[in-house]
Amino acid sequence: MTGETVKEYDLVIIGGGSAGLTAAGFAVQLGSSVALIEGHRIGGDCTWTGCVPSKTLLKAAKVAHQMRTADQHGLVATEPRIDLKAVMDHVREVVADIYEEESPDALRAEGIDVYMEHGRFLDPHTLAIGESKVRGQNFLIATGARPFIPTIIGIEAIDYLTYETVWDLDTLPHRLLILGAGPVGCEMAQAFRRLGSQVTMITDDNRILPRDDTEASYTLAKVLEAEGIEFLYLFQADRAWKTEQGILLSDGDRQVTGDALLLAAGRRPNLEGLDLDKAGIAHSDDGIPVDDNLCTNQRHIFAAGDCVGGLQFTHLAGWQGFLAVRNALLPGSSKGITNLVPWATFTDPELAHIGLTEQQARASLGSDVLTCEWPMAQVDRARTDGSTAGFVKLIHRRNGTLLGATVIAERAGDMIHEWIVAINHGLKVHDLAGSIHIYPTYSTAGMQAAAAIRVEQLLTGTTGRVVRGLARLMR
Repeated sequence: MTGETVKEYDLVIIGGGSAGLTAAGFAVQLGSSVALIEGHRIGGDCTWTGCVPSKTLLKAAKVAHQMRTADQHGLVATEPRIDLKAVMDHVREVVADIYEEESPDALRAEGIDVYMEHGRFLDPHTLAIGESKVRGQNFLIATGARPFIPTIIGIEAIDYLTYETVWDLDTLPHRLLILGAGPVGCEMAQAFRRLGSQVTMITDDNRILPRDDTEASYTLAKVLEAEGIEFLYLFQADRAWKTEQGILLSDGDRQVTGDALLLAAGRRPNLEGLDLDKAGIAHSDDGIPVDDNLCTNQRHIFAAGDCVGGLQFTHLAGWQGFLAVRNALLPGSSKGITNLVPWATFTDPELAHIGLTEQQARASLGSDVLTCEWPMAQVDRARTDGSTAGFVKLIHRRNGTLLGATVIAERAGDMIHEWIVAINHGLKVHDLAGSIHIYPTYSTAGMQAAAAIRVEQLLTGTTGRVVRGLARLMR
């Protein structure tokens, strides 16, 4: 339109999820003018369909499980009465409470201009938002991802669930099929099983959580199986249809039936409708390629979070959003791509990881790799709580340099943090072994594992002979 006013900003952010929110908050702190464009809901997957609702549901399911197993602690066990509508109402209340802190009004109060419409590029510096236009000196694309729907004959005729729609359930499925055995699949499997559903997990792999340590994934599978979850491994689902018996999935040789089907087979970047070509931004179905500084092939346009592809975690997206703003608005640059990305799956027990797995370390470093596995059954706090499933596994070089850590335990998501710091800063085993840990806590497992490694180092080889000799002299 001739003569229309086009507002200009130092930074235009497309997407109001973890990356976009972190970026917007930091940018306004720097004194920059910021526009945040969101065509759906501020908060993204984490607030509405991911972290917040799933952890709330897992807590409710855990309480139900504790009621059934209270006799393990000398109490009278009781079967809980599950009202899924009431549980989901509680989930929605928690989501709404957290959303208040990131609502459009809350963000505007911080000085961020929020546009609640879809945006699309008109050229490398101009974005159309509904009937309006904005121009940006810099852009950050942080549009997140959406559920991946696998190619299965007949799937379009099935009223399937995804992590976006499962929260609309008000009636507990009697028989729930879950296609996919990653973090989402495992968490939802345990939650719905503990709430009373019969659950079958289906995967085309030979184990659950294939990105994690092999032994840890097997340990978790045994726990889930003991709770009554069934597994179908190496199942290449190729056809789906609905009958009077329910939803059927087939891999040609086998069939499985359920009342509801949850697709948890991964995610794909959200790039549709952005008209990235008009801005000259390189992209593919796998995401937007960026350099180490999160810059696209257009030097003033950055991308962060799930839309980049690769690992997709809320904490990684927020971290990248912060660094993208730092690189766009401040001199110099900082790397926003790293191989040291921690993660956790919030089943019970939790499974957390940082750095290399044992398999990865041995493949790259061979005989220089040593491991120490400390069972939670030897951790007093785990024993008092009756939560002894799992272990801490430390992967290190012969000189004590830490390469990776895997924790499967009641509080693994919290326990992993000291190992994140240690590996990020190149610490060695003795740095952790010599640090006093509070007793009794779950984290003493890490100290015990590090101490076991350190003692082994001191008492073997030449060092061991010297140490034993000194000990004899001191008698």
